[in-house]
Amino acid sequence: MPAVDPAPNHHENGKEPAPCRTCMDFKSWSKQQRKTMTTASSPATAASKSSSEVTHRKVDGPEDRTAGPPANCPLDKEQLGQQTWGLLHTIAAYYPTTPTEAEERNVRTFFTSFSKLYPCEYCSKDFQQELKEMPPETKSQHALSQWLCRIHNRVNVKLGKPEFDCSKVNERWRDGWLDGSCD
Repeated sequence: MPAVDPAPNHHENGKEPAPCRTCMDFKSWSKQQRKTMTTASSPATAASKSSSEVTHRKVDGPEDRTAGPPANCPLDKEQLGQQTWGLLHTIAAYYPTTPTEAEERNVRTFFTSFSKLYPCEYCSKDFQQELKEMPPETKSQHALSQWLCRIHNRVNVKLGKPEFDCSKVNERWRDGWLDGSCD
């Protein structure tokens, strides 16, 4: 397998890494943005913005700030992670039972490329390390799904989240729950 190049730092501006939405939760990012805007904007600058320019970002009260961003906003770290894991588990769920050599090579290449392109830099580097310690198991759909579940659980432990029962991975990501609640 080719050597893994280090992930590019998508967030450097020539000095220190800039905080980015994909590297933090919405609440923290929003607070940081308000702080930046307060120090960078003068009253004249703020007054020059048209009402249509800021209407889509209007927040009615403090309770709205904790609910998260509107659906049409860029993903924060939490949303990006949840949706990414959904995609990865779905890819593994529909991976062939008996893959060809090309399919095995493609899925290994996919995970290597994915680990370099993921927009949250420290998440990207952490996933690259996980791949070094536990390379993808690509011999079958079951092997890949179980491998990904173990990787996901390792990340969950780091984040203080509960582990998923890997015996239920196909029920969750491919077949639907046995109680019929997904039918």
